[in-house]
Amino acid sequence: MQASASPFCVFLQPVLMRIKATPIAQWHQTLEHEVMMSPVELTIAVLVLLLTPGPTNSLVLLAGAERGLAGALRLIPAELLGYLLTVVPLALVGASFLEAHHWLRTIVTVAAAVWVAVLAVRLWRLPVADVGEHSVGARGLFVTTALNPKALIFGLVLLPSPDRLVANLGLFAGLVVVVAVLWAGLGAVLRGGGLRQPRALFVLRRLASVWLAAISLVLALRGVGA
Repeated sequence: MQASASPFCVFLQPVLMRIKATPIAQWHQTLEHEVMMSPVELTIAVLVLLLTPGPTNSLVLLAGAERGLAGALRLIPAELLGYLLTVVPLALVGASFLEAHHWLRTIVTVAAAVWVAVLAVRLWRLPVADVGEHSVGARGLFVTTALNPKALIFGLVLLPSPDRLVANLGLFAGLVVVVAVLWAGLGAVLRGGGLRQPRALFVLRRLASVWLAAISLVLALRGVGA
């Protein structure tokens, strides 16, 4: 017997099917007339995507382990600004612009792959450090988030709306902060569990480096195949 689909999958499946079959320039019309999400459905969809481990969440987790919760929270504005820098223009004019300049998607994807690879190398090359040394800063988190492929989905698929764009962006901003606090809190918990020691932080940075390298490879393959 097959398991029944979750409510999230039920309402998101029409969106994904239409995205595959619809040109970019028609995404806004598709969402408006056929699969417009309710606020609750949009909240769930955005939360699920934000919670998915990726380059931004990896850095926030590492920041929580290095700085503690209070220190990591000070980086959240950089993450939020990075998302808004990409999401807002895409939500306003992104669909028609990318349809006319479809090669830009490849450039953005490859740029993201290169940047994430640079982050991976930097983390890998860090030596066993003092507890007070930080490998994650506001600038790096800002750039990483602005190039995060999730921003394309938020700006082109989930958030555009002729009637609720401002409300959707406000909801999105609030959820970004909530999810960032959760990832930073998880890092702070790991810190309290023994990651205050330099050797433990060194191992966590190496693990984060490997994960970022894997993400970079996937992005690079997508960019080449786009």
